[in-house]
Amino acid sequence: MVISAAAPFGAAGGTNPAGALDPSAPTGTASPFPGNEELPLVDRTVLQTLEEQLGRPDMARNFAKDYSALWGQRERRLVDSLEREDQAVALDAAISLKVSSAMVGGLRLACLAQMLEAAVRHGDLRHAASVLALISIHGPATVNELQHQYLR
Repeated sequence: MVISAAAPFGAAGGTNPAGALDPSAPTGTASPFPGNEELPLVDRTVLQTLEEQLGRPDMARNFAKDYSALWGQRERRLVDSLEREDQAVALDAAISLKVSSAMVGGLRLACLAQMLEAAVRHGDLRHAASVLALISIHGPATVNELQHQYLR
């Protein structure tokens, strides 16, 4: 599956990693992403911007380290909340993943988390489970990319 979005991250001054994603679109369609621009696992320009905004590259690196270290807990919280059908916790976990992934430049994972958020909001647990399966693939890949390409 190619994860793509028409609007690049941060377009029009926003920080929506999936600017073109329409959460009200029907679930279960072949590709919920219009456009053909593939989203990277990690966009280093987002990390560079974070370094500049913080004025201290070490703070951005520490955030990326913490993000990587917390991956297992984040994934477990998503899995557990969906298994229990706890919509409030699942929604909170999806939003947390979306925001933190966006901040660390994990555009593909942020976009998937936005898809998960939409599925949970609509009560579509079947679609949420399929998105979670993709998150479980792209999450470790994002962490790996951060560790080998940014945190070295």
